[in-house]
Amino acid sequence: MDRHAEMIRFGNDGWKTRYDDGFTAENAARVADAIGVLWADGHEGATVYVGYDTRRDSCDVAQNVAGILASYGLKVKLSDAACPTPAVSWACAQDGASVGAVVVTASELSCDYGGIIVRGADGGPCSREFLDDIEQAVPGEAPADRASYDTCDFVSAYVDHLKQLVDGGAIRARAPRVVVDPMYGASGGIVSAILRDLGCDVVEIHQKSLGDFGGIHPAPTDPWADECEQTVAETGSDLGLVLDCDADRAALVDETGRLLAVRELVPLVIRSLVARGAGETRVVSTLTSSALIERQAEQLGLAYTPVSVGFTYIYDEMGEGDVLLGSEEYGGICIPSHLRERDGIYACLLAIEALCRSGNKLSELVERQDRELGHSCWLRRDVRIDAASAEALRNILPGVNPPEIAGKKPAEVSHADGLRLGFDDGSWVLVRQARTEPIVRVYAEAADAASRDALMDAARDLVSTGAILS
Repeated sequence: MDRHAEMIRFGNDGWKTRYDDGFTAENAARVADAIGVLWADGHEGATVYVGYDTRRDSCDVAQNVAGILASYGLKVKLSDAACPTPAVSWACAQDGASVGAVVVTASELSCDYGGIIVRGADGGPCSREFLDDIEQAVPGEAPADRASYDTCDFVSAYVDHLKQLVDGGAIRARAPRVVVDPMYGASGGIVSAILRDLGCDVVEIHQKSLGDFGGIHPAPTDPWADECEQTVAETGSDLGLVLDCDADRAALVDETGRLLAVRELVPLVIRSLVARGAGETRVVSTLTSSALIERQAEQLGLAYTPVSVGFTYIYDEMGEGDVLLGSEEYGGICIPSHLRERDGIYACLLAIEALCRSGNKLSELVERQDRELGHSCWLRRDVRIDAASAEALRNILPGVNPPEIAGKKPAEVSHADGLRLGFDDGSWVLVRQARTEPIVRVYAEAADAASRDALMDAARDLVSTGAILS
């Protein structure tokens, strides 16, 4: 048995771990075997879609996964090239015979990581129960059986669909210059081709597929977005797009070379959807997301539903209906009328459409949002603790009710997802424990950086000094 055999754990999105800590061909095969067993049970002959990103060994692992799944009598379709996760999910969702999809990707994580994520028949995430079943079904050794599978193009139909969803006339009329940074990931060449077909003047950087991502982390955040920011400013472009490795998340850069925060991008997309006459009237976002999202929803007459961290909770709300948009604090944006999965490419296209319709600069749109919704400073920091403290915190945190923090008295206390304290001035701080690691995540938001940092520091001190456990 592999020495890492007992260490395969699925997070909310799938299994992701370092290559030197268990992401091996054998362990990936063991995971694929468990998925094959579960999907073949009651779904004999169903179709499964398999995709992969550009990181090292992803193609080889995906081919191995496809062969193992096919050995269980499933009809497997493997992407003919590295492709975005939303493209795999969309292909799966369009096929009534599909039982789900598997994507070999570690998304925005560095080249040191590999991963396997699993999607259901509608292209959205699988339930926590199903992921737990996969964990339990993982065998001690890699399976020997393999069977044949088909190789298919997942991208072309997906791209055609996206182009039908946006206002091509408005985009062609303005013909913005756009810098596209796929971060050496799976969207390389794809987004640029869409934009050129829509009449944009495109400058693409980091297009080539590199297994080590050229030394950057394929995450649409600073400092990894620095080159896109510089290129936008140097080329006089109207905006820049930065997409993570598998393109389920994205960020925008305004014409001055400033990277927009998630709290600025999501309200912009919400406004774009409402302006184009979308009929849904509810916005769903995680409790750790910026309050600006709730404010934008309320300003536009939309209902707002906060949920616990994890896209599966957003997905569950989609099942209740009437959801215009779902968003995570990390930049994942889902528009269920298109797909019940995050799609960074579609979010970018909606932002470009909003820019072109407005006739303004991107920085001007953000400044208007800032005036209308109020200025906000949001931040997340992680605190690593020992395993014993992590277990104690898991038991104690639901009962913690501090009367004061950073000199402020909470106006509301919630234990829906860790400990969240809200204050009369609209600021808040949240402490929650990571599911698979001894890490405590601390989030805070306030009208200014000083107030935010005071809340952040006080909460971190509670955790790091053990005061919250005493």
